[in-house]
Amino acid sequence: MQFKDYYTTLGVTKSATADEIKKAFRKLAREFHPDKNPGNKDAEAKFKEVNEAYEVLGDPEKRKKYDQLGSRYRDYERTGGRADDFNWQEWAAQQGAGGSGFGGGGFSSEQFGGMSDFFKNVFGGGGGFGSGGFSGSARRGARPQKGADIQANAEISLEEAFKGTSRLVTVGDHKLEVKFKPGIADGQTLKISGKGAPGKNGGPAGDLLIGVTIEKNDVFERRGDDLFADLPIDLYTAILGGAATIATFRGKLKVTIPAEAQQGQMLKLKGQGMPHYGKESVHGDLYVRLQVQIPKNLSAQEKELFKELAEMNK
Repeated sequence: MQFKDYYTTLGVTKSATADEIKKAFRKLAREFHPDKNPGNKDAEAKFKEVNEAYEVLGDPEKRKKYDQLGSRYRDYERTGGRADDFNWQEWAAQQGAGGSGFGGGGFSSEQFGGMSDFFKNVFGGGGGFGSGGFSGSARRGARPQKGADIQANAEISLEEAFKGTSRLVTVGDHKLEVKFKPGIADGQTLKISGKGAPGKNGGPAGDLLIGVTIEKNDVFERRGDDLFADLPIDLYTAILGGAATIATFRGKLKVTIPAEAQQGQMLKLKGQGMPHYGKESVHGDLYVRLQVQIPKNLSAQEKELFKELAEMNK
């Protein structure tokens, strides 16, 4: 049985540190992961080789025994022995007699899904250890994998974003009530941990990620926690001053209009904007732009009065 050079598989030297080995493994695992290479048998085989190499080199005890085997195996080759003549059973028995990491638990072949015969013979389950097996981290078998995240979208109105709301979301066979706190922003993503796809090999479930879209409002424009709106007023109120009313998400609000107000003038209503997300007692401000309405269908007398005003203004 051929010796497998795990260092070459991961592209590292024999003197590589544990961090260097981990970094190399993660890079290759991402590159050859089946999810990124659907239907690619070569990538799938490479992915298994990379995982097997890291299963050994990523564990200090396994790496030590692997290095011992490599040294003896290379010496055997140099003396003229053939690759398949190496006595795996004898080597394994010697290692087991040393009492360093070999127990009596044993492994079934299913626990080594995807592992090569070389791995099985050296680290258990392949006849090299009889009823014994490698204890400790080798018992992990396939590593637990977190389930995939599930993405969903929810559309709510600006008023619902102001007051807070909830939606019933269906995930597989389950229905889940998702709450949106007051002040939630357009484009914000809610993460609900553990409500995604189930994990593999005992790993945790993925997360449910809900992207939030807030519908455009006909009256209010949102900028952060502040709101902006146009407020129509008549010409006489603009000139003489007075009051106007605007309907907000909290109800009707009275706005004081200063005398000689100008078209497009902005008035700030402190604390009347959106609630701050996660801190509902804190609100932004509401800014109203005055829109002066010019009177229409004036009577002859009204027109004469405006003429008099125009003359006086000269």
